[in-house]
Amino acid sequence: MGTTQLESVPEPKYWHLKTVLSEALDRDFAVGEVLPNERELAARFGVARATLRQALEQLELEGRLQRRRGVGTTVAPPRVGVAVGSTGHSWPGESADGWEAVDAVEAVPAGAVLALLGTAADQPVHTVRRTRVTQGQAVAAELLYVPAASVPGLSAIDAPAGPARARAVLRELQRLALDGQDRSVELGSARADDAKELDRLPGAPVLLVTTRYFTAEGTAAVSVATYRADTCRLTFGDAGMEITETRAAS
Repeated sequence: MGTTQLESVPEPKYWHLKTVLSEALDRDFAVGEVLPNERELAARFGVARATLRQALEQLELEGRLQRRRGVGTTVAPPRVGVAVGSTGHSWPGESADGWEAVDAVEAVPAGAVLALLGTAADQPVHTVRRTRVTQGQAVAAELLYVPAASVPGLSAIDAPAGPARARAVLRELQRLALDGQDRSVELGSARADDAKELDRLPGAPVLLVTTRYFTAEGTAAVSVATYRADTCRLTFGDAGMEITETRAAS
């Protein structure tokens, strides 16, 4: 990145600096590379550090940069698309969907989930926790709720707990014939456990993607996936709606 003095421009100085920095990121830096510190960057471009911070913050919002504790400001990894509302349907865990199984327990879910499942208010269900990882960083956390009736062949002896138990629930679920699924997206706030897993503060903005999976008998499972709002972009097209992950900034 060479030295550049910004001249008088019609748009705000930080916005012009953002454009210059963006071009330099494409030309001079690799994914994951750490940028020079703010003092050095401000001197190179002949701007105040406050102007530089505005430009860096805008690039962070656009998914070009990420700020990581103990590391600094680095170039963000490429975006990864996650289809929402497309015509293709598959069970969770099929076709290398990018999610990693973390744990599985039996618990009574929240009332909203019970309503979607259509199960009794006091009936525990298998709750599988998974994490979606991009470039080695968690960008989303999911809770998958599976009633016992959907996985009658599940054995507690074969996989009593942990990731093995989660994978066993997924395998049994995939034995069913999937008739279809629907999804909804809404803005929400990160719960404490999700915030910790996604390296955010509790209450940080997130996108909640709720998916219902159907068989001939009705709703077989419900997924509630929590995406960091700063790692996703919603796009609409002929194939439906898409969530595009950007990066996981600190």
